[in-house]
Amino acid sequence: MTVVDRRPKVEPGQLFVAGHWRPAAGGERIDILDPATGRTVTTAAAATPTDVGGAVAAARAAFPGWRDTPARERARVLRRASALIMERADELAAVESLDVGKPIALCRNVDVPTAAETYEYYAALALTVEGAHREVPFPAHAYTRREPLGVVAAITPFNFPIILSSTKLAPALAAGNTVVHKPADETPLSALLMAGLLTEAGVPAGVVNVVTGVGAVAGDALLSHPGVDKIAFTGSTAVGRHAAAVAGEHLKPVTMELGGNAAHIVFEDADLTRAVEAVIKAFVFNTGQFCMGGPRLLVHRSSYETILEILSQAVPGIPVGDPFDEATVVGPMAAERHLAKVEEYLRVAVSEGGRVVAGGERIAGDGFFHQPTVLADLPADSRVVREEIFGPVLTVQAFDTEDEAVELANSTPYGLAAGLQTRDVARAHRVAARLDAGIVWVNDWAMLDPAMPFGGVKHSGFGRENGPEALHDYTRTKSVLISLAP
Repeated sequence: MTVVDRRPKVEPGQLFVAGHWRPAAGGERIDILDPATGRTVTTAAAATPTDVGGAVAAARAAFPGWRDTPARERARVLRRASALIMERADELAAVESLDVGKPIALCRNVDVPTAAETYEYYAALALTVEGAHREVPFPAHAYTRREPLGVVAAITPFNFPIILSSTKLAPALAAGNTVVHKPADETPLSALLMAGLLTEAGVPAGVVNVVTGVGAVAGDALLSHPGVDKIAFTGSTAVGRHAAAVAGEHLKPVTMELGGNAAHIVFEDADLTRAVEAVIKAFVFNTGQFCMGGPRLLVHRSSYETILEILSQAVPGIPVGDPFDEATVVGPMAAERHLAKVEEYLRVAVSEGGRVVAGGERIAGDGFFHQPTVLADLPADSRVVREEIFGPVLTVQAFDTEDEAVELANSTPYGLAAGLQTRDVARAHRVAARLDAGIVWVNDWAMLDPAMPFGGVKHSGFGRENGPEALHDYTRTKSVLISLAP
């Protein structure tokens, strides 16, 4: 199944601290696996708390210089970073595909260009960080300043390494902060490449530092370090609770982009051909390892059996295979533990009376592959419906009224994304307003751009990434009042 000769050779990774590559203090290393084969492709340094402390110290030392760098110069550096990402797009795409198991076409056409666009966008926004004059009822010149926070701990997940690092690093750097980046244990390779690329773009030593390793060691050390001024976290809700608790103890501002379990509503007036295309994209995009994916399909009862029949025919034909095959749409899960989680949920689904409409099996052989799977007839309180599976699994439920559809959509603890299919413009606006979600798509899925903020409500977190909203989250407001009294 694998196209081994297309895979890049990757050198063992080291930590990037104060502009230099260095081994971990304890000399420990972690294996980095190719999800398509299950084999080790390289190793990365396993940072200790001492290493994390050194990275934070480097970021702290570099902060005054980067804070005082004119915004126009910071913008030039970010624009250069954007250009370098595209110049090295093939290398970045290949490493991301190898590391995560993403189809190479997805990495080349979505992940890498999105990262480049994010740096480009925040290069422009760097010039907009400014305060305002305020009128006060006494003789004073009153104004506000927006200032960077200081050292930002950026903790990113395994599923979109280069995109979700760019949504943190780009606005943090644009605002004048310095960064210590802790990528996911399993997928650190593009973060290490980006450290070198940002240095080439002109980011001074110590402004961006990368510490790889085990989350329970390096991640916890970073979360609790007194030298960190803000935490920007993307990951599971369970780990997010822990990160928020640690941040609360130290009274640090936090941005949390956590788990999701989005509902995708197909109303009776929808264009079914277009709707099914969006439904499939929503649940197999990135092999279902997408916090803003659409794993819960809610279909008006008049179309329920029709859509199930269409899905039963279409889903088995989705190309599953080696990520380095250009035709592949669904690659492997990123790790064995993620595949095992999907298998466990499917066992639960069967025990709860679920009907397998398509797929349902692990794919035999090397790597962590699973068939795209469609499940029907599960009760509304099913664990498989209510919990986040994070794999290529779709549950399908029927509804009769608009109110029922909204109630079902909002019935889980999550609120990151949602979507609906309808030809009725009034219904589109009406339902979008009622859905508990940070982003709502109408008649498509996964329409994303650096200008549009995303983030969650309820157990899906708080704060926003992308847009000017994210830039503001990396600054604080200071009020200055100068007496004009004689």
